[in-house]
Amino acid sequence: MIKINALHKKFGKLTVLDGLDLEIGSGGIFAVLGPNGSGKTTLIKSILGMVIPDKGSIELEGEMIRNKWKYRNNINYLPQIANFPANLRVKELIGMVKNLRPKEANDQELIELFDLDPYLDKKLGNLSGGTKQKVNIVLTFMFESDLIILDEPTTGLDPISLIHLKEIIQTQKEQGRTILITTHIMSFVEEVADEIVFLLDGKIYFKGNSAQLKEETGQDDLEHSIAKLISR
Repeated sequence: MIKINALHKKFGKLTVLDGLDLEIGSGGIFAVLGPNGSGKTTLIKSILGMVIPDKGSIELEGEMIRNKWKYRNNINYLPQIANFPANLRVKELIGMVKNLRPKEANDQELIELFDLDPYLDKKLGNLSGGTKQKVNIVLTFMFESDLIILDEPTTGLDPISLIHLKEIIQTQKEQGRTILITTHIMSFVEEVADEIVFLLDGKIYFKGNSAQLKEETGQDDLEHSIAKLISR
């Protein structure tokens, strides 16, 4: 699915990605972890074409993505911050995104699942952070795509909405999709992720499942395992 080779990126004098190599196969849930400044966001934005690496290559389904854009039609992306135009109504935003993407949308089922019907005529600037995140999730999952990238997807969600999100992610996995998740919630990672990719200083320090990470670090839980990796 994704093959990244010797990826480098600097912002001024700051090296954010330092020769990063990574392969992620088709199907499954992959958690991309690391402290702030480790290169997670730059890596994701490089895959999305929002950041152009200085060196290296990214392949998606065997095709180089540099200087291309059509491949993005087969990616669903949930950004960390649900930063929507404040004066736009929820139904207007959903309608606008449906018109922009050349795919059939399944928005009504998601609207009902997250109980968003009462908010469809409300302006986005008047919504709570949690409700905005529900809208964010609807926009992400209302299209079928082979690659799904979720940046801190649990932010602001109530327990019931979190359960629904986990169910959606598992369903997408069962349908053979590849899901990349960045999060700081280790309990969420342990529950949903098949594999962990840990970044530090723009390099990969670990790739494997949570049991392997615990064994390698000699820790009993994922939080202490991650802390051990950072302190090395």
